[in-house]
Amino acid sequence: MTSTPSATPADRPGMARFAGRTALVTGAAHGIGRAIATRLHAEGASVLLADLDVDAATEVADRLGDGRAAARRCDVTAAADVAAMVAACVDAFGALDVLVANVGVASGEGFDGLDDEAWDRQVGPTLRGTIRCVQASMPRLLTSRHGGAVVMTGSVNGLSAFGNVGYSVAKAALPNLAQNLTVEYSAARVGEGQRPVRFNVVAPGTVRTRVWDTQHPDALVPLYPMGRLGEPDDIAAAVAFLASDDAAWVSGVTLPVEGGILAGPALAFQERNPG
Repeated sequence: MTSTPSATPADRPGMARFAGRTALVTGAAHGIGRAIATRLHAEGASVLLADLDVDAATEVADRLGDGRAAARRCDVTAAADVAAMVAACVDAFGALDVLVANVGVASGEGFDGLDDEAWDRQVGPTLRGTIRCVQASMPRLLTSRHGGAVVMTGSVNGLSAFGNVGYSVAKAALPNLAQNLTVEYSAARVGEGQRPVRFNVVAPGTVRTRVWDTQHPDALVPLYPMGRLGEPDDIAAAVAFLASDDAAWVSGVTLPVEGGILAGPALAFQERNPG
């Protein structure tokens, strides 16, 4: 038997944890980012969907409708784009309470092929882009009347050895970034009129998104103790928890959402216990 995907708010009527709050989600046009934006909106948030693919982001925002969703083109490696994105969010909805930094790029070179161009192509959006988004959002998050929350999309690649060295190293930096920022923006250090901000990381395993469309991901299913790959809604559910008041005393934490693979690949157990 396999596990079942996480329920959506439609399956759990009455969930409105983000009513009156504004969320900014980067990489929101497709896959995990789209699921996160959709989940937060379904739970009451006004959402700015930011992505290089602004046409797809706009389609998602239009589908969500009701005046609580808007789209914006943003290259997270460009400081001016990031600053304009945050300003657009505040202009559209009057506040910024939740930042979901979801952009990540993996190009798959081996270590020997990890030249400066390949390094920048992956670390630029994945790590530097995340840092820029957080930096630009902090003035608003610190003054959020709900208490600001940041969730960064990490990866199991940042927690163990699964290849893609450049991408994995960039993702591995995010848990440490969340811990440092938790202390930097703690109650003891923020200024007058400011509130501490929470910083957490969600670390997905293999999730069915378009990135895997040509890579035969079903071959990986036997590795996962839960008997299936992840779905974008699995990650969205974890992000919604970390961004909500249900996690009000959770900061500096990395939450793996990975079907149990970090506990050990299921095939290894089968090989030790045949039959």
